[in-house]
Amino acid sequence: MKKIFTNLTFWVLLAITSGALLGHFYPSIGVAMQPAGTYFINVVKIFINPIIFLTISLGISGMNDLKKVGRVGGKAILYFEIVTTLALLIGILVAHFIQPGAGVNTSAVQGGDISKFTTGAKSFSWLKFFKDNLTIQVLLFSIVAGIIISKLKAKEKIIEPLKTISTYVFKGLHIVMLFAPIGAFGGMAFTIGKYGIATLLPLGKLMLTVYVTMIIFVFVVLGLIMNYYKISIFKFLNYIKEELLIVLGTSSSEAALPSLMEKLEKMGCAKPVVGLVVPAGYSFNLDGTTIYLSMAVLFLAQVFKVDLTFEQVLTTIGILMITSKGAAGVTGSGFIVLASTLSAINVIPIEGLALLLGVDRFMSEARAITNFIGNGVATVFLSNQEKAFDRKRMEVAFLKEEYEYEVI
Repeated sequence: MKKIFTNLTFWVLLAITSGALLGHFYPSIGVAMQPAGTYFINVVKIFINPIIFLTISLGISGMNDLKKVGRVGGKAILYFEIVTTLALLIGILVAHFIQPGAGVNTSAVQGGDISKFTTGAKSFSWLKFFKDNLTIQVLLFSIVAGIIISKLKAKEKIIEPLKTISTYVFKGLHIVMLFAPIGAFGGMAFTIGKYGIATLLPLGKLMLTVYVTMIIFVFVVLGLIMNYYKISIFKFLNYIKEELLIVLGTSSSEAALPSLMEKLEKMGCAKPVVGLVVPAGYSFNLDGTTIYLSMAVLFLAQVFKVDLTFEQVLTTIGILMITSKGAAGVTGSGFIVLASTLSAINVIPIEGLALLLGVDRFMSEARAITNFIGNGVATVFLSNQEKAFDRKRMEVAFLKEEYEYEVI
């Protein structure tokens, strides 16, 4: 019994449940809890870039073969493109056959102001994306720093202090993560209090379709990718369950990103691979976001009874294959990408975005969790590809998690 009260998973789950109940029965108080979720995410964000820098620079500086860095990077980009394109096609196919937008009464759905997204769509560019995306900038800087350090004769004089700093940074992260239940409570209380369960009903079919599609993607597509190296997707999800609950409660994959990087290393993934793949994947391997964007386009076409031709569907796929990669790092960029896609197709009323604003927050959890799992799977897969994966460490990590689960 004592074990359950010292288990972070238990407290995060309790916090999510309590936050949902508070938001439902006392909406105004629930909305007032927003700072608890926001502040927690902001504090965790402080750790993201230092951890990326330390992980990559230490990993690369300790490598004898620098060609491996370029090889891992190239494989990661290829992997991201293949898997996100597959996610895009799955979203298109499911939305086509289930028709979540058929019969939706637009007058019954409360819309919202989309002007900031349509304005942003006109000014969105890859240059702006890279300029505003600090994670990518830190990733590139860390790679260069790691290469420079590896070439120095007295590199140990730099590496040892960095290792010491890394130890303290992770200790600080562990302390912050103890407050995860407070962040999850605030995030869930705010979401339910502000938007309410009732807002889900008019677009319930879309919600259900998105969640079911992402579940299929995780357990079938990502499950098969893990199975290629004889690794169970179920054991992996159990291993990162605390992080998944934090993402669920806060609707932000950033909230658990540093912790994921640490856990991937503990389960046997090489430090350089973790350092390269996870930060890059955060910006370019957005499986959940890609599924949502593709389904949203077809949903709006069905709502407004726009019968897309095969050529228009192909155009949509082509546009989203490029623009979906930029749906991270910039606030509201998911909607901006969607607005720019609708503008490019020019057959679906862009005003339809207002229909999605009310339920977008409830679907953001599914997007964030799918993105999060996808990046974890990508790291494990690429570590195995590079023969930089320790299966014994994985087995120990999985057994420890199963033991704790049984005790609870």
